[in-house]
Amino acid sequence: MRYVAMIALALSLSLPLNGCAFFRGHWGEDFDPQDVEYIKKGTTTRAEVAARFGAPDEIVHAAERDIFHYRRYDSKLGYLVIFSRFNIMGDHLYVFFNREGVVDEVVFGKRTDRLKFQIWPFGD
Repeated sequence: MRYVAMIALALSLSLPLNGCAFFRGHWGEDFDPQDVEYIKKGTTTRAEVAARFGAPDEIVHAAERDIFHYRRYDSKLGYLVIFSRFNIMGDHLYVFFNREGVVDEVVFGKRTDRLKFQIWPFGD
């Protein structure tokens, strides 16, 4: 009986140590602010945008305009015994082109720099 108690104690003490994991993942290339500022409404062409950023992740055709959509995601996962929390945020760059293939509008949102690393699953 004494050995059973010692094994139970050893397992209960080692469980939190063995049940921890922390992961971080990225998808897509980080946006250089100078590259985003390079895009000028009314002058930059779709070929120049593609040369600077590469092929877009998605091309949408809407209202007789083409829209290049570039994405980047950052994720963090913390796991502690039976508790876990997964956080993900994305940066998105939308470049709208007019019929002539010249930039008409640029929308950029950077959120990955505000991604918290949290392992406690309850609340913020």
